[in-house]
Amino acid sequence: MARSAIPTRERIISAASALFYNDGIRGVSVNAVAAKAGITKRTLYYHFRSKDDLVAAYLAGRDQPNLALFKQWFAEKDDGLPAQVERIFRNLARAARHPKWKGCGFLRTSAELANLPGHPAIRIGAAHKKKFEEWLRATFSAAGIAEASKLSRQILLLLDGSFAVVLLHRDPSYMETAGEAARSLTAAALPARAKSSARRGR
Repeated sequence: MARSAIPTRERIISAASALFYNDGIRGVSVNAVAAKAGITKRTLYYHFRSKDDLVAAYLAGRDQPNLALFKQWFAEKDDGLPAQVERIFRNLARAARHPKWKGCGFLRTSAELANLPGHPAIRIGAAHKKKFEEWLRATFSAAGIAEASKLSRQILLLLDGSFAVVLLHRDPSYMETAGEAARSLTAAALPARAKSSARRGR
């Protein structure tokens, strides 16, 4: 589709997403976003009242696609819950090996806005993480895991912790190690009958 055929607001968000993810929100000016979108700064402010609103739109646009991707990886193969959970980490590790990978946009943005807890982007990031946690909780609960809420938090902590450590060391194998831990925790939490099924799925 030609750029002129794409709605202006969508072009702005697309340009902002590429720039914010690559260079961080502090390192990107509104002028830079407008230039990449092929519009004037005045046109950008017609669609977004402020840079803060644009940052929030950038994260909101990542919310559902990211969640859908996690669920897709999980469901690629019905080989038992522990393996399905681990597969999310293994796929993330593969993505982290791409030279353009810059980590979790939600976590990076929250770090840049740490002194602004009421910022709309912080709320969107927190809601995104809660959605992932709730999806895990519901999945674990459906599998008969008694402490589904606790396990979903543990997996989320492993996931976000691995994002941080991989960014620090530039070594995606940390993400794979976190996935192994997530698999072990999930296997240990399964009811006895489900554990037998999970072992057969190996």
